Amino acid sequence: MSKIDRELIRKVRLASLWEMPMAQDAVQRATTAKVRQVSETIASQHHTLDRQVREVASKLEITLPVKPTEQQQSWMSDISGSTGSAYDATYIKWLRLAHGQIFGLIGQVRGSTQNTLVRRFAEQCNAAVLNHQRLLESTGLTTPESFPDPAA
Repeated sequence: MSKIDRELIRKVRLASLWEMPMAQDAVQRATTAKVRQVSETIASQHHTLDRQVREVASKLEITLPVKPTEQQQSWMSDISGSTGSAYDATYIKWLRLAHGQIFGLIGQVRGSTQNTLVRRFAEQCNAAVLNHQRLLESTGLTTPESFPDPAA
């Protein structure tokens, strides 16, 4: 198994550590039914993905992170500190950016891994991330102006 295979597994776990609770929070706090509905779907799918990543990591003896990164924690604080329509926009912005960032890594692993378990997991991740991107975009809150500088 390659270094990039391990990186994907760790990053998927990291994504679940912050996106799952934020999506669950948005089910309660979002101001529109659409954002609440999208958040419920994302939370549910992250629950499944988190179970899958823990199973893969166990089989491959990979130690998983137990808390979000500092950057992810700052996104969580930014979302939590917002209210009303700003909450919805901030939540969608950071989740959409995060999904865009991991999408390239998933493709790299899917195209290069020699490990059939990791390849199958990368395919599951690809389907989930693409679905989440589409769901987030369906809210109408992912305009070009809503995206921060990718270096942020």
